[in-house]
Amino acid sequence: MTKSSPPDLTLPRLLDDYVTGVRTPTGVVAAIVAAADAIADNPIWIHRVDAATLQAQARALEAQSPDGLPLYGVPFAVKDNIDVAGMPTTAACVGFSYIAEATAPVVQRLLDAGAILIGKTNLDQFATGLVGTRSPWGACRNAFDPAYVSGGSSAGSAIAVAAGLVSFALGTDTAGSGRVPAGFNNIVGLKPTLGSLSTRGVVPACRTLDCVSIFALTAGDAAAVNTIAAGYDAIHPWSRPLPAAGALPSTGFVFGVPRRDQRVFCGNAAYEALYDAALKQLEQLGGRAHEIDFAPFAETAALLYGGPWVAERYHAARPLVDSNPAALLPVILEVIGAAGKYDAVDTFDALYRLAALRRTTAATWRDIDVMVLPTAPTIPTQAAVAAEPIARNSELGTYTNFVNLLDLAAVAVPAGFAPAGGPVAGLPFGITLIGPAGSDAGLLRLAGSFHAATGLPLGATGHPRPDVADTTVPSGSAGPAGADMIDIAVCGAHLSGQPLNHQLTSRGGQLVGPALTAPNYRLYALNGGPPARPGMVRTDAGATIGVEVWALPAAALGSFVDGIPAPLGVGRIELADGHTVLGFLCEAHATADAIDITEFGDWRRWLEASAA
Repeated sequence: MTKSSPPDLTLPRLLDDYVTGVRTPTGVVAAIVAAADAIADNPIWIHRVDAATLQAQARALEAQSPDGLPLYGVPFAVKDNIDVAGMPTTAACVGFSYIAEATAPVVQRLLDAGAILIGKTNLDQFATGLVGTRSPWGACRNAFDPAYVSGGSSAGSAIAVAAGLVSFALGTDTAGSGRVPAGFNNIVGLKPTLGSLSTRGVVPACRTLDCVSIFALTAGDAAAVNTIAAGYDAIHPWSRPLPAAGALPSTGFVFGVPRRDQRVFCGNAAYEALYDAALKQLEQLGGRAHEIDFAPFAETAALLYGGPWVAERYHAARPLVDSNPAALLPVILEVIGAAGKYDAVDTFDALYRLAALRRTTAATWRDIDVMVLPTAPTIPTQAAVAAEPIARNSELGTYTNFVNLLDLAAVAVPAGFAPAGGPVAGLPFGITLIGPAGSDAGLLRLAGSFHAATGLPLGATGHPRPDVADTTVPSGSAGPAGADMIDIAVCGAHLSGQPLNHQLTSRGGQLVGPALTAPNYRLYALNGGPPARPGMVRTDAGATIGVEVWALPAAALGSFVDGIPAPLGVGRIELADGHTVLGFLCEAHATADAIDITEFGDWRRWLEASAA
């Protein structure tokens, strides 16, 4: 890391620094403002919150306890087709702009968790494009080489993360907008299961296919943010509970790849070689490659822009298209204007064909656990896109356009850099892991394991990956190389929503569920902090105490335990059902001047009572 490197904004490092007093929200905000000003020539932002307002928000946070704020002081950005009350929503179209009256629920969840919104980011107009150049605010430039595109449509969000201006950012993804810019900028892009993050308050592209996506520097950070941002929205018709999906097998996994004759790289030999290398890396992690017929997936992808779903894009912009078409960029008007050639019969024909393709492709999942594809076949220059905007844009959807049509989840993850001497030398390459609806956690876990194995730096920040394991493993399952999971009970600051919970999630911890101890424990509110912590002591004159059981990868247990300060430690805890698990225990001497809170039953009830 050089002197000019941006601050390390990964969640474990940032939140630990806040807890220990190494950094403060006001200091972090000031550093971000300075870093953003230094690269203001790259049109990342459409609306930035002014420095004075950010400082005021940070000071207000510093006056609070981080308890109950899992994203305390964490900076983030939001793509400017997502509403934030009092701010303009433009969808990168001046004539469409309006001041939002309410904040989108997915953003509000993050604000309520203590995150600080730095601003709203640039995008391809009406989220129509995969290049990041289709905006009257200017063409976003790649974080590694400004001659190349950033990817889109969530261009500004991806660059803000890659440049170290925010810890994470929200984008949207209908055709690949949350994955292509991740691949082009060496970051992680989660395209979650349709409906798992509310799209209420999002300007639609294709309402039936739209997702809110998450950009982060690591898969662990993306998983932690997803845990907070996701949730069923009973008001919104497109929201749904996350479907159940099987975990990747503990003794290895099978990953599907297109037959070699079906692989498309648009002449980019460096990307082709990097893809082959990524497949070998997955095999070293315990996977086995299995060739699949990619033709039905490619046919599905062609439906998105070559079928009546274009009419959904027209539906969102219809008032402006009909009243003032000159307000749209010519290339956007050309794409959306194609909606007029489809009638109702065409729509049903396409729906019938999609149903058949869904049935055909569903059979693929009987043979594989996950599909592994290049995130994009190549990366074009700004000049190439300007010369042939539709053709170059279409190429970038080769491996992304089918995912939402088939109701799949996906995670884009960095996989390497093109070597020196070629036409794309030094530019990032990424792969995308794809699975059935509901497989988000398993994909993030595998993405984290793969990313860790690459040894790549984080985005364009120059920071190395954190030393902690960056995996997200469904409880009861094992990692891709067969790494076991260990159950551990937590009773205080590591509970869900509490200030140290990130120490579990960033290490791939997954919540197994709430539990009660055997009636042999007492709970105390210890002196010291922040954060406030309880101490649990085993005694014959005890009671049952409410805890949470988390599954933690065995490889991550050592670093987790090493960070636990005295008088706390880890021992065996007996649960009410007779099972024993690892868990937090306290040295008895530390309770001499502590408050006995056993009667409250658990730490959260004590916090609620003490705050009343």
